[in-house]
Amino acid sequence: MTSEHRGDYEELVDEISELLGAPATLENRDFELIAFGAYDSEGDLDPSALDPVRTRSILTRRSTAAVRAWFEGFGITRATGPVRIPPTPEAGVYRGRICLPVRHRGVVHGYVWLLDDDPGPSERQLTAAMGVTARIGALLADEAQHGADLSRELRAVLTAERGWQSDMAVAELRTALGPRADGLHALMCVAPWPSADPDDAPSVRAVPGATALCTLPWGATAQCLALLIRLRSQDVLAPATTAAGRLLERARGGSGAGGAAARGAGGSGPTSTASRGAGGSGPGKSASGGGDGSSTGTAGGARPAGGTGTASRAGTASGTGTTSRAGAAGPAAGVATPRSGLADLATAWAEASAAARAALAEARFGPVAQWASIGPFRLLTALPPEVAHDPVARTLLAPVHHELARTAEVFLDCAGQAARAAAELGIHRQTLYYRLSRIEKLTGLDLDDGEDRLLLHMALKAHRL
Repeated sequence: MTSEHRGDYEELVDEISELLGAPATLENRDFELIAFGAYDSEGDLDPSALDPVRTRSILTRRSTAAVRAWFEGFGITRATGPVRIPPTPEAGVYRGRICLPVRHRGVVHGYVWLLDDDPGPSERQLTAAMGVTARIGALLADEAQHGADLSRELRAVLTAERGWQSDMAVAELRTALGPRADGLHALMCVAPWPSADPDDAPSVRAVPGATALCTLPWGATAQCLALLIRLRSQDVLAPATTAAGRLLERARGGSGAGGAAARGAGGSGPTSTASRGAGGSGPGKSASGGGDGSSTGTAGGARPAGGTGTASRAGTASGTGTTSRAGAAGPAAGVATPRSGLADLATAWAEASAAARAALAEARFGPVAQWASIGPFRLLTALPPEVAHDPVARTLLAPVHHELARTAEVFLDCAGQAARAAAELGIHRQTLYYRLSRIEKLTGLDLDDGEDRLLLHMALKAHRL
């Protein structure tokens, strides 16, 4: 939520709470908590008045696909007036809810929730409260448009060719951000992102510390998420790594940002529901519901990743790596070196996307990899594909030679120390020597030669990318 509107939302929700004589909460349409009303009522503070779902919702900050689907099943997305949702004891919802859709020009932008008492608010009270929701809707619509503008400007910066186009895009983003543009930022890449629909990207409000975000192409068919995060210190990346963790959880929900799986901090419902969301509502029985390549080289030279980085890729597909060397099982995130201002965003994006690719290739880097920590992959990710795939390893990387490729990589990772390599592979040292001789015959390389070792090691690592 932008600081300019935070107080406005809280005041408007307080106004609704006073009108209805009940505590109210405001969520956006993605079930992300925006504000909650300050309403003092001893009855509402009585633990016996809280059902299990509301209690859990106050303590957690997650929503699930099942929770959202359950509430939307009552028609809240289409409603233009209050919607009463009855108690559902078998789902852990012992008290009913009232949902006030927040609309602007016919589009739903959020929901105001409150617990329904007996007799509950009168029709006259609810009508007055709906008048307040119209004012909230105008603010949310304005904020949504501002967020869309920032997404467009950030995307333009990260996809522009070097030169005057890039300079113009940066200038427009700087104007859109205002004073925030000169602060300390870290650029982040989350890849692959499970939806190509720009409307399925999370809102900036859903990610604490986020300044702007957008989706970008990742390889030929996939998408990634670019995110600009504000930092307080060059040495403290916690805001970026925390945001990355939340986004990865959301991406692994399986339905993208727009699928309600783990929708940010809002929402309502069972074990993994949102803080105070939906008046603490949602079906307890649905607790088992869902949780929460680079650009094509235009913004800084980072190339598309060649897949989703599942753990099996390093085995049968690439023929390289033990389980510990497999890529991240699912999406991964990369964080660039922090920078002040926006002048070096193209370079930062190359770093962030490279770090994400490294995390997808090597699980030890991820699931959140920092550019500074990926070692030789800083160079490997900058290589064009035709250079990275050196023909010397082509035969070795064939599926039929899976064990030999794995042996070569472990041996080279162990700096050529036979005892360490044999122990990690779980084989006798003589078996290791036999395999190494076969590797030399397949590649034509001399593994006693430092440069030959370097070439093979680079070829094996680059193949992961």
